[in-house]
Amino acid sequence: MQDAVGAPLPPPHQPGHGPVAGWSSAGHHPGHPGPAPAPGFAGAPVPPGVPPAPAPQHVPPHHAHAQPPHQGAPQHAHHAPVPPTPDTTGHVRLPSGAPVPVPAPSPAAEAPDPAATTLAVLLIGPAGAGKTSVAKYWADHRRVPTAHISLDDVREWVRSGFADPQSGWNDNSEAQYRLARRTCGFAARNFLANGISCILDDAVFPDRPVVGLGGWKRHVGPGLMPVVLLPGLEIVLERNAERSGNRRLSDEEVARIHGRMAGWYGSGLPIIDNSQLDVPTTARVLDDVLARSIASPPQW
Repeated sequence: MQDAVGAPLPPPHQPGHGPVAGWSSAGHHPGHPGPAPAPGFAGAPVPPGVPPAPAPQHVPPHHAHAQPPHQGAPQHAHHAPVPPTPDTTGHVRLPSGAPVPVPAPSPAAEAPDPAATTLAVLLIGPAGAGKTSVAKYWADHRRVPTAHISLDDVREWVRSGFADPQSGWNDNSEAQYRLARRTCGFAARNFLANGISCILDDAVFPDRPVVGLGGWKRHVGPGLMPVVLLPGLEIVLERNAERSGNRRLSDEEVARIHGRMAGWYGSGLPIIDNSQLDVPTTARVLDDVLARSIASPPQW
């Protein structure tokens, strides 16, 4: 560790001991002279032709308090350091994240405006449905601060020992997904507690309610608003083919996931078929769906 001018920091000072041998109290870089002391201080060079200042007279301790201070001399008071208060820079108090409640419906005469409301949205869909693209666009174009929380991004924080579901589903990959969902839930609650909306995206299966929607409700709260993005199979296969890396799945896996997602029909959750919609249009449809969900929250 180094200080502001590049010098190594000295070892910690032990109470009752003087300066450590080999460390200069000046704090300058080894091999470079430190700043010259000001004239009048010990060690300062005396200019030519100027007589040296007389040595200071020693005042006995019992006379020290009897001498009145010299008129006009600065008084130096020594106080103990004051600890920073919570209102100073670096001590910002943030509300803690509590479970998100169900948003209160607006009066019948007042249509809800989801673009100006603090919301928590869960965008559900298979791989290749366009969840990430729609979520990013929706978050970027709202009138209130909004965060996009991507489950895949959080899951891929794990670098060493990464459990890739492409290599086969096992306990390790299952645990990483559960941990990523819980981490995303914590992040969403913290954002919402501080007035920032959030949208999460995940491939939640309808045949696993405890791990899927039930898990998200536990992590975020009952106010989370799920919306399913479900285009046709041919669109999903086409979009998946444009992917690269570990986010590209085999056609067989994509078809299997898409078939399981069809179970959302009849679930009561709002479903958007974006087969023929571009990203901006899908985001506008999402706003319409959320407005209806705010006015009449779905039961899930």
